[in-house]
Amino acid sequence: MVKRKFWPVGTILTMLLLCGLAIPNNAMAQTQDGKIHVIAFGAHPDDCDGKFGGTAAKFAKAGAAVKFVSVTNGDAGHQEMGGAALAHRRYAETQESARRLGIAEYGVMNNHDGELMPTLEVRRQVIRAIRQWNADIVMAPRSNDYHPDHRYTGILVQDAAYMVVVPNIVPEAPALRRNPIFLYYDDNFEKPAPFRPDVAVSIDDVWETKINALDAQVSQMYEWLPWVDGNLDLVPHDPQARKEWLMQMRGGRISAAVRVALKKRYGAEQGEKVQHAECFELCEYGRRVAVDELQKLFPK
Repeated sequence: MVKRKFWPVGTILTMLLLCGLAIPNNAMAQTQDGKIHVIAFGAHPDDCDGKFGGTAAKFAKAGAAVKFVSVTNGDAGHQEMGGAALAHRRYAETQESARRLGIAEYGVMNNHDGELMPTLEVRRQVIRAIRQWNADIVMAPRSNDYHPDHRYTGILVQDAAYMVVVPNIVPEAPALRRNPIFLYYDDNFEKPAPFRPDVAVSIDDVWETKINALDAQVSQMYEWLPWVDGNLDLVPHDPQARKEWLMQMRGGRISAAVRVALKKRYGAEQGEKVQHAECFELCEYGRRVAVDELQKLFPK
């Protein structure tokens, strides 16, 4: 049996020496505790934070067991450093982000950034991670995106849907008895079909928490992404000014479709007042639920 490689929890030296998905001592006990178990996949070690950070913080506050997983180790996403040194730095950033969000765990798989492919090996890693977390809800990007790692992360999670209940697939990890609900993060891509906001969550009350988590991703928020966008000279040096700049950069405009979803969920008056939101589309490949049931699962 081939062991799949992950960045486990611990020191950088331990990360280099050990393999296997790191599961905290209490994680398997959580499968019997009645909590909602949420696992969110991103291609890179800051993707979940940006797409799901606010809702994840609300889930965690409500008592859910929330785990983020980066399917690559992020070893290519920087203009000045790369390889193992960058992967180690980004791993440390994920752990600080998880601490600030209050989520249970942030795992990083040992697949190279920019080279992700939807192979059977990586699909098994994803299946194993979903099963080990005993997931009720699985989050992932859609499979149409500008970045191949994002696209293939979406495909890998789609391909894991249903397979997580098949005992003879990845038999060393016990199959789930019920297929989780799979959902997509929002995006602005129109083809082959535009994003549909089935669930919209106001994150006004945790907006600062989300920004604090993104602030922990220093290599990305204040270095790589501004550099690749040609805005590095606009990043303030003062830590507080830098965080305020990040708030402005991440604020965005709520689309008409999302505004409709917010009004439907929170009522016309309150929905109109929401300034920051995260929204999600139900994936047809997981457990099918009515929109009303789906709304009840997500924190308000």
